[in-house]
Amino acid sequence: RPPRSTPKPSSAASDVYKRQVGLGVDAIAMMGHPGNDALMPLAKQAAEKGILMTYQNVDPAEVRARFGGGYVGANLATQGRALAKEAIRQFGLKSGDHAIVMVPIGDYSRAQREDNVRIAFEEHGMEVVVLDGTPEYATDPNSAIPVISAALAANPESKILVHTGGQMLGNAETFALAAGYGPNELLQIGFDTSPQVMSGFVNGFVHLTSDQQPFLQGYLPVLSLCQMKVMGLGALNQDTGAGFVTTENYESVMSLANAGLR
Repeated sequence: RPPRSTPKPSSAASDVYKRQVGLGVDAIAMMGHPGNDALMPLAKQAAEKGILMTYQNVDPAEVRARFGGGYVGANLATQGRALAKEAIRQFGLKSGDHAIVMVPIGDYSRAQREDNVRIAFEEHGMEVVVLDGTPEYATDPNSAIPVISAALAANPESKILVHTGGQMLGNAETFALAAGYGPNELLQIGFDTSPQVMSGFVNGFVHLTSDQQPFLQGYLPVLSLCQMKVMGLGALNQDTGAGFVTTENYESVMSLANAGLR
């Protein structure tokens, strides 16, 4: 099982954050991926300068508890568990079935989503193999081909492969073909929508994804910060993990996904 290790601070994200604080801006909307440890001193600096903060996509709950700020994005742990339960329901997965779940092991605040897929599968009695879904794969999904192919070769009884995000799920066709699987021969599920994920649905290589509504994750934090600054309103907290895109309904969201709105 993935260790609850402390993530290393993201130097690039921290540098950007520091520059914005140094510029004396009124408010900052910040992705929470660097994690609580990396963001805590930066949030302290912002608070001392009176800079309003809100966070997106990954919730640094400890930072918000200490220095305030809202969060717009999915509740990661809830979202992961919900995806697993939906997969069990849709695909009739049973106790004893085998799954491969990619989990970003080195960053547990971020990994809660995928790890709760694992937990829900195991509670259902399934056998789960965990692969390290390192965030670097998102920048080059093809770099994960050897790892995924080896895992599938070593576990040929696997019925379902769970990916870490839209970049990986969007590469589902490549992963399947590289490992010798044709359309609909291996269930592949994950998170996010994109033109590549929609193509995966069309071609029979993507079967379920949890829609995080990323447009809202970009729009609502800016709206919230403006309201906080101009009108003195409280920080907005919004769970954007609204539902699922499936083989039955993907056509209804395809145009929006291809336009970058879903």
